Amino acid sequence: QVQLVESGGGLVQAGDSLRLACAASGRTFRMYDMGWFRQAPGKEREFVAAISSGESTYYADSVKGRFITSRDNAKNTAYLQMNSLRPEDTAIYYCAAGPKVAMRIPAYAYWGQGTQVTVSS
Repeated sequence: QVQLVESGGGLVQAGDSLRLACAASGRTFRMYDMGWFRQAPGKEREFVAAISSGESTYYADSVKGRFITSRDNAKNTAYLQMNSLRPEDTAIYYCAAGPKVAMRIPAYAYWGQGTQVTVSS
């Protein structure tokens, strides 16, 4: 079992950057593929980015070129670097772990509690 804890959210202005971290418990972190999702008020949770155990990365079109996901297996942590933030990026951001990288929510077995990101215009 994996427990995930996100951190790094906050209130920023449009154009600013933030780095989210997702700290995982357990010694099997390196075996999991990691996903990032977000949910804005009144909207469904959506895929943002993912990184496989082999460090292949995948991005939603809306964040491609602005967000970068990475992982540090020695620290059991995944990251989401968010640059050129826009008001429409405002949401609760969740990290998730699963056996196979995917853009679909059901593919991930473990989820963090989420961290709020608010981007003001």
